[in-house]
Amino acid sequence: MAAGATIHTFTVQLADVDRGVYDELSLRVARHPSETDAHMLTRVLAYCLEFEEGIAFSEGIAATDEPAVLVRDLTGRITAWIEVGAPDAARLHFGSKLADRTAVYTHRDAAKVRAAWVGKTIHRADSIALFAFDPGFVETAAGLIARRSSMTLSVTERQLYLDLNGTALSSSIHEFTAQ
Repeated sequence: MAAGATIHTFTVQLADVDRGVYDELSLRVARHPSETDAHMLTRVLAYCLEFEEGIAFSEGIAATDEPAVLVRDLTGRITAWIEVGAPDAARLHFGSKLADRTAVYTHRDAAKVRAAWVGKTIHRADSIALFAFDPGFVETAAGLIARRSSMTLSVTERQLYLDLNGTALSSSIHEFTAQ
């Protein structure tokens, strides 16, 4: 955990109908002083939308050799490399060589994120999924975060329904490939 990090606790009721995942999660998330609430919330959303056995947050912004979220199998091998924000092509190249599956979740303009990767070498770029939300969704939700937050997150037909601390929001989950 980074020095000076602010700890946030999320109690999440997860119902991902698309994947058949239903669970109650209690997440402790360290927000680095240089990390925005929107970036931290995108990490939490990525964790929930990718939730499976072996998933974990890394050291976040402080981790230089790991993604924001990763999934390990029982042997410790990384099976999913999940970035948040706008990672550079070199990170994606490294992660896609290391893991079976690579994904990026962004709260930024997906077209601008993808544009930064054009012409760069990225291993299996056509199989890397880039997920984005409706404009303003993450920023609006980030404004509702408290040190202790209660979330109900439902996904059906790639539509995300979020109740965060009593306020209901929704967004489509837009999917692109890295190239």
